[in-house]
Parts: sequence; structure tokens; C-alpha cells
Amino acid sequence: MESINKTMQRLYQTPEFRKRYEDLKQEVLENHDIRAFLMENSDMITEQMIETGLMKLYEFTSQAKNCKDCPGLSACENIMQGYEPSLVIVNNRIDIHYRACPEKIIDDERRKTKKLIESFYMPKEILNASFADFSLDSEGRLDAFEYAERFSAEYEQGSSMKGLYLHGEFGVGKSYLLGAIANQLAQKGISSLIVYVPEFLREMKQSLGDQTLNEKLEAVKKAHVLMLDDIGAEAMSSWTRDEILGSIMQYRMHEQLPTFFTSNFDFSGLEYHLTYTQRGEEEKMKARRLMERIKYLSIPIKLGGPNRRHM
Repeated sequence: MESINKTMQRLYQTPEFRKRYEDLKQEVLENHDIRAFLMENSDMITEQMIETGLMKLYEFTSQAKNCKDCPGLSACENIMQGYEPSLVIVNNRIDIHYRACPEKIIDDERRKTKKLIESFYMPKEILNASFADFSLDSEGRLDAFEYAERFSAEYEQGSSMKGLYLHGEFGVGKSYLLGAIANQLAQKGISSLIVYVPEFLREMKQSLGDQTLNEKLEAVKKAHVLMLDDIGAEAMSSWTRDEILGSIMQYRMHEQLPTFFTSNFDFSGLEYHLTYTQRGEEEKMKARRLMERIKYLSIPIKLGGPNRRHM
């Protein structure tokens, strides 16, 4: 059986193969980027290196062309999607290294940012919120916005800053502002957890049966920045108030971890809600104890304005 080298040598001698090879070589060497590379490294590159590295040079021209007419990361036609080629010399040979293109770098940053924002039961529009779209046209909104911006700019993991207790009518943007803060923190590499309280407490009850309660509770308690959305909208029981919310607040107060809240109630309204259980039991001292922790952790600001969900 004839060796592959001998087969290639025989093919190389045929006029058809030789012409195609020379045409390919001419096409490659006329490429602007190839010529610049060869000129830049003229003291190192020999004719023999060009001959042996011709297919690498050709690969570069085809891939670089795809990048020049980039259709976007999702439609990238390169061998390695999202990576662009660069020519290098390694051990006296011409080779190609692939590096992430600008589109890939931006996409990776977006994915990294999204991973830093965890959530329980929050709608997508909240997770995509930004300060730029937060309206400042009504009561309390400027105060809330200024503190949210300052917190996002100044907070560093491990430092101690109070969160906000945002209260007001339905649809005025309380949850949206939490999402904007979370996104701003993510750009600094700081993770946060946004929790829709009514669904979270329902899940805590269900977790009693599958023995995952402690794991989920610990994740919420120890979040770097915790945001509890719509506290007061849940059906209150002694267990959810004392064992779940009480445990979370106690830990976060002790560790001085930033905690944000949204609610339709102001402080006095939430205390009243926490006082009476589903069974009609009145437990003022336990409600007051939880409220003291919430007040310690947050600054109350009322958000006014129209219901933006219907605008």
C-alpha cells in the first residue's frame, strides 16, 4: 500500500493540483491581514514556513472574513462560535490562536451578570429593570432613587448598609426598583437574591414534606443582598412569621446583611398584619419583635404615582 506522503507527492506533481495550489497560495498571500502579518514578522518567517503553514493561513483568511461581516453571535459561522482567529508563530511554525470576539465577550458578561441575580418567582421584566426607566414624577420617588443609586455605587460585599422598605399602592414601581438595584450590583460582581414572599412562604410549607426547608431557608438567610418583595401579601401564620421570617430577620440583623423590602403596607400596617394569624390569634409582642428587626434593617420610603401596570 502506498504511503500517504507518496500519494501527496504524486498528486502535487499533477498540473491540475499544482495550479489549484498556486491559485490558493496567491489568494492567501494577497490578503491584507496576511501581508501585514508576514511583514511584521519578516525577520522570522521563511519561505518554507509559508509553504508548511499555507493551510493555517488559508484558515485564517476564511475565518477573518466571517468576522468582518459578522452576522451576530447567534449566527456566527466560525469553527469556534464567538472566537476570532489571530496568527502566531510557535516553534518556527505559523499557527492560529482563537480569542473571544467583542460580541462573545459582551455575551459572556451578560450571562455572568444574570447568574449573579437569583430569584424566587419574580417576573422577567423585574429582572431586566434599569434605573434609566424609573420615573421620578411622584411622591418619594426621587428619595428612593437617590438612595438606590448610592447603595448600588457604594456597597461592597462585607460592608454594612441599610436597605430600603418601599411601600405604596399596587403598580407604582416598588418591585421594579429592586430589580434595577440588583442589575446595578451585578455589574459590580455582587450577587443578590430577589424573593416574592407569598410564593416563597408557600414553598416553605411544602418543603416540610421533602426535607429541603433548611437548605432553602439558609440560602435566603445568607444571601449577600436580599430583596423581599410584597411582604404582607401572604396569609400569615405563627410559623411563617416566627420560624421563617423571624429566623431570616434575626440572622440578617446579627450579620448586618443588606435587606430590602416592598409592601403595600407602611410599618404600622405591616405590624397590624403580622399581629393576627389565619386563626385569628392576636400576638402583638411577636409582631412587634419582627418589626423591630425590619426597622433595623431598612429605611422606609413611600412611593407614590399612578399604577404603571395599566399605562
